[in-house]
Amino acid sequence: MGTCWGDIAEGVRVEVPNTDCSLPTKVFWIAGIVKLAGYNALLRYEGFENDSSLDFWCNICGSDIHPVGWCATSGKPLVPPRTIQHKYTNWKAFLVKRLTGAKTLPPDFSQKVSESMQYPFKTSMRVEVVDKTHLCRTRVAVVESVIGGRLRLVYEESEDKTDDFWCHMYSPLIHHIGWSRSIGHRFKRSDITKKQDGHFDAPPHLFMKVKEVDAAGEWFKEGMKLEAIDPLNLSAICVATIRKVLADGYLMIGIDGSEAADGSDWFCYHATSPSIFPVGFCEINMIELTPPRGYAKLPFKWFDYLRETDSIAAPVKLFNKEVPNHGFHVGMKLEAVDLMEPRLVCVATVTRIIHRLLRIHFDGWEDEYDQWVDCESPDLYPVGWCQLTGYQLQPPAPQ
Repeated sequence: MGTCWGDIAEGVRVEVPNTDCSLPTKVFWIAGIVKLAGYNALLRYEGFENDSSLDFWCNICGSDIHPVGWCATSGKPLVPPRTIQHKYTNWKAFLVKRLTGAKTLPPDFSQKVSESMQYPFKTSMRVEVVDKTHLCRTRVAVVESVIGGRLRLVYEESEDKTDDFWCHMYSPLIHHIGWSRSIGHRFKRSDITKKQDGHFDAPPHLFMKVKEVDAAGEWFKEGMKLEAIDPLNLSAICVATIRKVLADGYLMIGIDGSEAADGSDWFCYHATSPSIFPVGFCEINMIELTPPRGYAKLPFKWFDYLRETDSIAAPVKLFNKEVPNHGFHVGMKLEAVDLMEPRLVCVATVTRIIHRLLRIHFDGWEDEYDQWVDCESPDLYPVGWCQLTGYQLQPPAPQ
């Protein structure tokens, strides 16, 4: 709903069920938004003035919330709450006076909500996705279910359908069939030679597009050093090396000091990825840089390390320096995917902001479980997202 949230703000009036009523049928009354929290609004029935005793929270995108005027066109009765019934004799005149010049939801709001919850990915579509046991390669997986744009993918060879991977449909970890071959990425061939009945390849246009890059001029080269978020420990930004330059701006990156000899834990980041940074990024922004495992000369100094390893830093100008005006602030609450266990969506808090990078803390958990996440990540959601999409929200861990 990000693009059509529009004018929803405090003071906007809506028609909602009147629960303060003894009638046997469902009746409605008008309420105003007192406070907004993500998709949720704290509402107060019209006529209660400063009395907050019957204020209630509800999801603004819920099916029982309507623009003012909906009752009149649907032939539903507007009945004032019992608590304030005695206050006025002419409720119609009261409403006309109160609602003149007031804002309400756009007439097509509920239509926009249902449209925003139609997803182009369908079950039985085949995709290429990172192999969660060997990050350096992709495998074929099949969409098993879609909830709120999040896909449960089952790896194609999984007999009992338990070998799965959750990600959002706009995740950089999924691609169309044939992507790996086209850019030179490692790929685990499926033992299954023919497609199973009903399975079909997801059309390429459904996937998130990456920005085109000009790799013809000065470009990343094998062996260059940089800083990167460790895909296996998202709370750490580590000393890293470009291990291989693929086509279309993709790079294979290895975390220094913890690489397997066969390169099985190299990881693919696009050159425009907000998860890779030039040498010195952590120092400038007062973030702790994780040195290579087993590196003895602490505190770590890039200058010495580059000399010792006889390597050069990737040029600063090749990195993505765009910072959207994202509006996140420290202390804001949200619902965030635990990317180490991506079927879980948890109650979380923004604890640090470095340009476009957010430090996400999972409420009730130790700081070591924090994750660095980009402000435009498809794995961050407003409060109320789980309720709206029917996804289970993990509450804060008990202290």
